[in-house]
Amino acid sequence: MNSIVTFPNRIPVQEFEERRFKVFTDRQLDKIEAIQSLPEATLFEMKVVASVLPFRVNEYVINELINWDKVPNDPIYQLVFPQKGMLKDEHYEQMAQLHRDGADKKDIQAAAKVIRDELNPHPAGQMEMNMPELDGEVLDGVQHKYRETVLFFPAQGQTCHSYCTFCFRWAQFVGDKDLKMSSTEASKLHGYLQEHTEVTDLLVTGGDPMVMKTKSLVQYLEPLLQPEFDHIQTIRIGTKALTFWPYRFVTDKDADELIELFAKLVDAGKHVAIMAHYNHWQEITTDIAEEAIRRIRATGAEIRAQGPLIKHVNDNADDWAKLWKKEVQLGIIPYYMFVERDTGAKNYFEVPLAEAFQIYRDAMKKVSGLARTARGPSMSAGPGKVEIQGIADIQGEKVFVLRFLQGRNPDWVQRPFFAKYSETATWLHELEPAFGEEKFFFEDEFEEMKQGNG
Repeated sequence: MNSIVTFPNRIPVQEFEERRFKVFTDRQLDKIEAIQSLPEATLFEMKVVASVLPFRVNEYVINELINWDKVPNDPIYQLVFPQKGMLKDEHYEQMAQLHRDGADKKDIQAAAKVIRDELNPHPAGQMEMNMPELDGEVLDGVQHKYRETVLFFPAQGQTCHSYCTFCFRWAQFVGDKDLKMSSTEASKLHGYLQEHTEVTDLLVTGGDPMVMKTKSLVQYLEPLLQPEFDHIQTIRIGTKALTFWPYRFVTDKDADELIELFAKLVDAGKHVAIMAHYNHWQEITTDIAEEAIRRIRATGAEIRAQGPLIKHVNDNADDWAKLWKKEVQLGIIPYYMFVERDTGAKNYFEVPLAEAFQIYRDAMKKVSGLARTARGPSMSAGPGKVEIQGIADIQGEKVFVLRFLQGRNPDWVQRPFFAKYSETATWLHELEPAFGEEKFFFEDEFEEMKQGNG
């Protein structure tokens, strides 16, 4: 069937007016009407934090996703607006004093850079170990951590419609070229993929590729329909646009062209997976959000939902269960519950692994089998994606039961291993091997990989 001919019949017809995209950054905090009634001290705290960590929010999020009667505890407010606790006390006081003193912009930026360098801007070895080469040259804007999957960071997609306060890629958005990953060279991406026929999945990521014009996305994706790319079976697109700007798929000037691109890829035999980032059920409560989902699914593309467990936003089982149920109702596949990564404002957002597992388990008990596709809690750590499978007493010792869902060495995948139970650990490197072992089974090989930057 040629979907380009029959395409209009495949999309549910629902009228929505085109909406102008209006965004605010740290330079326009005083222009956001909704926050002007907040205490003056809160507005100052926002200004201080936003001078270190990136801030960006649009009118749709402000007006339709945030319940202002519940601020500051509203989860979407916490998701997008800076909070004092996002900076460590000493960092906050340092920056606050500069603002109180009316310091020069250059001095504020210099102090912010020093603080950012302490916040592990590129976790999990992504700048040291994941950078592939083509013809002896490192490929900027391309990451190849796992054998089957290549990540691509198109330069036109290295911002977002709004920024998440917890974002593990915050370093992309602070204006530091040394921290940013991006590429405009489609030919080099395609050349690398041609050489690496073991790659089956291309993940276009950011930032958010859905801030791009469709014509820019076409130049990267349509060439993959040529026979030399038959090994690329799946095209994934990581996006928060289904939350932050669903109009992108419905009424934006090139929304129809975008939907047609998805259909063209699907009809050519590619599996198109929209990797939607959802953190709370409030994100899919508007008619326009549901319409965007319907339009995407009508092309034959699938939507998979993933997001981290975040303190102040979704650190309870009821919200996760309600989110997964809503996703299943709308035809979305719950995919991952991640653990907040060890970067940026982790001190504010992290949840201990023991608590994370209990939240995951309690949420799973509240949903049907169709929602139990969500894997987790999962840590995207240097060696790979490590899932907490359970907490158990084995031979008199309380332990975490762990396994690799994905690994730098594929032989690690699905292999169970055990760590001493901890009430406070929030990341893999804080765990110790159980049963008197000195190291986890993968550690020596992983150290060799780091030495060889493999």
